[in-house]
Amino acid sequence: MKPIFITGIGTGVGKTLVAAVVATALGGDYWKPVQAGYELGTDSEWIKSVVQNRFSTIYPEVYKFKLAASPHIAAAKEGVEISIGTIIRQFREIRDKHANLNRPLVIEGAGGLLVPLNEKDFVIDLVEKLDAKVLLVSRNYLGSINHSLLTALACKSRHLDVAGWVFNDRYLDYEEEIVRWSNFPKIGTLPFAEKPNRDFVRYQAEIFSPLLQEAITKNI
Repeated sequence: MKPIFITGIGTGVGKTLVAAVVATALGGDYWKPVQAGYELGTDSEWIKSVVQNRFSTIYPEVYKFKLAASPHIAAAKEGVEISIGTIIRQFREIRDKHANLNRPLVIEGAGGLLVPLNEKDFVIDLVEKLDAKVLLVSRNYLGSINHSLLTALACKSRHLDVAGWVFNDRYLDYEEEIVRWSNFPKIGTLPFAEKPNRDFVRYQAEIFSPLLQEAITKNI
């Protein structure tokens, strides 16, 4: 089973919330290999607090940096260089350990696809090496059409296996245009929640479960 890689059109678009909904809906495990910034807690800690099922395992980060910045900058601040090879080795250990478990691994990226991990590798390079099914997260805001279509173009340039879009919020009516112009399908829309909690995640997971099952299993 391919891992599901959740990436967004930028920072702060709701990747972690979508990851929580996907992990809950599919009974999947969660892994964020690179965490940059944890003053208010890590994404893994928040996921653990809202994903309520006895199946999901939350795997520890490979790299965790204090500075909330682009990963390559946060890493350099601590005298570290992020290695895609190290991340891939950890991924293989996770995959091999749970080869007989019929549940997906939900992987959350850092920022968008062209966020640098080091001086030569970007998030998109990691996605490619993982051979993951990609789920794109777009938050509706002024400028999101441009950011969404640039993300779609990057996916097409690398021939990534894109499952579709999950949208957050509503600003005017951009969603169908982004779907049409990108030629990637819409999986669903999460309504705005100022402070999403486990009840919100559970309710949205119930709605998204059949939508995700169809999107993730298509063309496998």
